[in-house]
Amino acid sequence: MPESTIGNAAAASVADLTLEEKASLTSGASFWTTKAVDRAGIPAVMLTDGPHGLRKQRGSSDHLGLGDSVPATCFPPAVGLGSSWDTELAHRVGEALGVESSIEDVAVSLGPGANIKRSPLCGRNFEYISEDPIVSGVMAAALVQGTQSTGVGTSLKHFAANNQEHDRMRSSSDVDPRPLREIYLRSFQRVVQDARPYTLMCSYNRVNGVFASENPFLLTRVLREEWGFNGLVVSDWGAVNDRVSALAAGLDLEMPSSGGTTDAQIVAAVREGSLDESFVDASAARVATLAKRWQDTPKIAGPLDVDAHHALAREAAGRSIVLLKNDGDLLPLAAETTVAVIGAFAKNPRYQGAGSSMINPTRLDSALEGISAVSTAAVTYAAGFSLAEAAPAEETAALRKEAVAAAADAEVAVVFLGLPARLESEGYDRENIDLPAEQLKLLDAVLEANPRTAVVLSNGSVVALPFAGRVPAILEAWLLGQAGGSATADVLYGAVNPSAKLTETIPVRLEDSPAFLNFPGEDGHVRYGEGLFVGYRWYDARQLEVTFPFGHGLSYTTFEYGDATASVNEAGDVEVRVTVTNTGDRAGREAVQAYTGLVSEVQRPERELKAFAMVALEPGESREVLLSIRAADLAYWHVRADRWVVEGGTYTVQVAASSRDIRSTTTVDVKGDTVLMPLTRESSLAEVFAHPVAGPIIRQAMAPIMSAMDGSSSVMPEGVEMEKMMGSFPIGRIGMMAGGDFSPEQVDRLLEMANSATA
Repeated sequence: MPESTIGNAAAASVADLTLEEKASLTSGASFWTTKAVDRAGIPAVMLTDGPHGLRKQRGSSDHLGLGDSVPATCFPPAVGLGSSWDTELAHRVGEALGVESSIEDVAVSLGPGANIKRSPLCGRNFEYISEDPIVSGVMAAALVQGTQSTGVGTSLKHFAANNQEHDRMRSSSDVDPRPLREIYLRSFQRVVQDARPYTLMCSYNRVNGVFASENPFLLTRVLREEWGFNGLVVSDWGAVNDRVSALAAGLDLEMPSSGGTTDAQIVAAVREGSLDESFVDASAARVATLAKRWQDTPKIAGPLDVDAHHALAREAAGRSIVLLKNDGDLLPLAAETTVAVIGAFAKNPRYQGAGSSMINPTRLDSALEGISAVSTAAVTYAAGFSLAEAAPAEETAALRKEAVAAAADAEVAVVFLGLPARLESEGYDRENIDLPAEQLKLLDAVLEANPRTAVVLSNGSVVALPFAGRVPAILEAWLLGQAGGSATADVLYGAVNPSAKLTETIPVRLEDSPAFLNFPGEDGHVRYGEGLFVGYRWYDARQLEVTFPFGHGLSYTTFEYGDATASVNEAGDVEVRVTVTNTGDRAGREAVQAYTGLVSEVQRPERELKAFAMVALEPGESREVLLSIRAADLAYWHVRADRWVVEGGTYTVQVAASSRDIRSTTTVDVKGDTVLMPLTRESSLAEVFAHPVAGPIIRQAMAPIMSAMDGSSSVMPEGVEMEKMMGSFPIGRIGMMAGGDFSPEQVDRLLEMANSATA
């Protein structure tokens, strides 16, 4: 049934409801379900967690993953899948999530997360895609489109500026307009406008002092009026501070159930005249639309094809592993190579983050099993370290000794290091970016015994790699879901040629990271003092050394880039073309990236990612890659005009294999938007003279005065230009410097003339 028809039917059904019935639709019936109004044909529907797998609880309800849930495929969390840079893969994973949800009669899968990785310390970074809004937005849109192709809705989250777990229920993310729009909202905007998610979830935190759940700027002006969102806004579970204010601000559905308490508050507010009933009507209609859409959606019959979804999880995991380093082509391993597998994570995989997204997997592969299945030579295993929080010193020493002996007897040692689950979780942030000290000591001992060592990392956000210069091969394997163990073996032995790239910078030190001095805030406020300079934007602006840059990732083959060209099409978008050739001896995939820069009248990062494309090439094959940069993505937020503006000029376009591996550079001329701000007495002389309409008028009128001022000083150093010197002087005070020859009345007349010409 067409969406408009469903919406009209829902509005009609709501029109006949009592105020109490309409209010009841705007809060949950239970922890996971909405309320039904049977007499109006409005059913209850289920929403449940699902960023990377279905978490439908079978018994008692809780929000942090403590209760039992039905078995479901655990796909790679966003930290892994985002690193694939593969929208087609993300779409297929989203579709699989929708299939599993439909089989279980779940109407809305709560995800994906499009928040920016502002700090590597955020405890929930494993659920988010990138430090960059374009990667976050494009990949999240693909997930949404895939899931909703099955008729199951999604809930884009957490809106907005939810970039830490510390004090997440109360703290205010204090963000200036430009970074808020250009960094933290841009990813959400891309998903809303490209993929039209059925629902969007507001976050717990305040944004610039106002709770996200009752923030009309976010939920009405930006989301509905500017972006055209016509879906339902649901609260994060327990995020509503004031239900009446939230409803008026644009929040439609409070979850979980309040037991009827807040429904009564809404009814009372309408009765006493403090809340217009139209707000209740609109929200109730949106809830009814969601319910009727699900009611009219053909459900997918089970049972689940567990094997097929596990195979997809394995493919996705293999595409999510980033080959950071491979000196001397240590990898891929030959099947006949004797291998020492070292590290507790090889046998007991850390495959997902802790909290509300914890999946009960249908099966679970370990890397040790995967390696043993591929290798035709001896494979020895040593735990190397304990996953217990405080293992006895004697146990630690014995485990290390066993690992060193195994490494010394093998041709290659593969050491699995990572963060135990207790060190990163929803609900609290990390204290540092260091791997546990006992693991680093283990690696030092193994390297001394066998320099031919590869490291495989298991972590939900970046970790410091002080050993990067000493280890010949490093795989960043993130958290890979239930098939991550077999996928890791696929990459180690070359069954899968790695193609993933970093979607977040790996810094040398935590102290180098952009938010270091402003994280996690104090007294309930978090100042986003780094502004636009998040992630690689910061490291580039400060010219800081990084361990591995944003966008970096190696392959078992090599790629050559031709000379890029760029042009503007009829729609105003920039089309970048470059020929990429696979110059190696095996098939591979390359994530080609396009960055832009502009010498600007406003502060801008040196380069910003604006488009990317994945290309698959056979050995020796060449292909022209098209990277389309939307004109809207070139725009910056003009603070005084309070709107997006494309600045005209000659843009530098860099086609790259990473943010610091630029392969080809070209330029393109872009026509800009005209911005004519009204001039006032507080406008600076420079602003007045630069005004395309008013500038020539006022410049001509003031020429005699400027000339007189220029020659009036006997102490003016030679070569100093009066116009530059006075550029920041408000025109309303120019009379003070003109010796009374330019009265306030004259200024007002000139400004009125100039503004009239502009109008």
